[in-house]
Amino acid sequence: MKFYENGDALTEPFGFFCSGVHCDIKGARNGKLDLGIIYSSKPCNAAGVFTTNDVQAAPVRYSKKLISSSTQPFHAIVANSGNANACTGEQGERDTSKMASEVARHLNIHSNEVLVCSTGRIGVSMPMSRLTTGIRDASEDIIDECDGASAFQEAILTSDTCTKSCSAKIECSRGEITIGGVVKGAGMIEPNMATMLAFLTTDIQASNPKLQELLSDAVEQSFNRITIDGDMSTNDTVLFLANGNSGINLEKESKSVQKNFAEAVNAICACLARKCVTDGEKVTKFVKVKVIGATNNESALKVARCIANSLLVKSSWYGSDPNWGRIVDAAGYAKIGLSFDKIDMHYNETIVLAQGSPLIENKTKWKEIVLSDEFSISLNLNMGEAYGEIWSNDLSEEYVNFNKSE
Repeated sequence: MKFYENGDALTEPFGFFCSGVHCDIKGARNGKLDLGIIYSSKPCNAAGVFTTNDVQAAPVRYSKKLISSSTQPFHAIVANSGNANACTGEQGERDTSKMASEVARHLNIHSNEVLVCSTGRIGVSMPMSRLTTGIRDASEDIIDECDGASAFQEAILTSDTCTKSCSAKIECSRGEITIGGVVKGAGMIEPNMATMLAFLTTDIQASNPKLQELLSDAVEQSFNRITIDGDMSTNDTVLFLANGNSGINLEKESKSVQKNFAEAVNAICACLARKCVTDGEKVTKFVKVKVIGATNNESALKVARCIANSLLVKSSWYGSDPNWGRIVDAAGYAKIGLSFDKIDMHYNETIVLAQGSPLIENKTKWKEIVLSDEFSISLNLNMGEAYGEIWSNDLSEEYVNFNKSE
């Protein structure tokens, strides 16, 4: 597998086109790109994973229904930033359908072949007159086959400071397979998934069930393993389109090719998930929280998540304070039946606790480690063989100031 960070990503698989335009969804008149389209003239099979929040935005319900109930292929995804179209009642449902039908009208496809995603402020009606103009302009760029990959990446951003993309290429006896992926997300990041939209494209041929299996597994090991601020969005969506333009049918290939393809999908999602955490709103540190020696994976993840979401722990990371007491306190309120006097703990490779006893002589090394902008914390509970890992970051004063109002 050849792996590439950044780049066009979504248009690297043959037959996909993207566009991104400014339609001033927020009325700010700042020229920011805020609406984009992904398109394949060849029909695509598709898979999707969506927020588990009970409060789900209209585009989430719309796309989720299409993905789960439709056997027909898809041609396009339309996505906007600046407005989540969440908690907007029946009008929000109509606006979502209108977005799909407008894309379909301009690209001469059926509205049920268009998936819809939105991200931005909750509880505000969509400015449909500006949106429909934007959809027209974005569709024209698609028809003209403009090089719009980077424009699409910019169009989906909200509080992100940069675009986030990657791609992978796999060689097999019948040729080359390409996968591309992009993501937006910087705040309200907490499994399951985040306030994020992620899109993957590939030129392999694969059935809907196979794509869904691959995507669900990859999301579980990546986007569902990150947290920035413990909040869960109404709009989280990951979509995966496969147009088959490579002429390679995944399910007819050898087990080794299928394994390589699955590993590539996992690598794409893991890369994008990490980019979300490192671009978290006003964060300064990236921290891996690893828990081993648990009785089962669920318990390990529960402990890791309690640590990663603790405001006291995250504040100490921001202050470069190697406060192991806050960490074991957070581990304890996971309530999995752990014993403190069995815990071994490390910052990177430097031991902090041995069977619950602190090695104070290493304190200078602890401080050096947490001063860096990336480090890991590992806890061995010495209860079993299970493992769990969560990626997180610190909590800064700037994060609070940034989120005092929209």
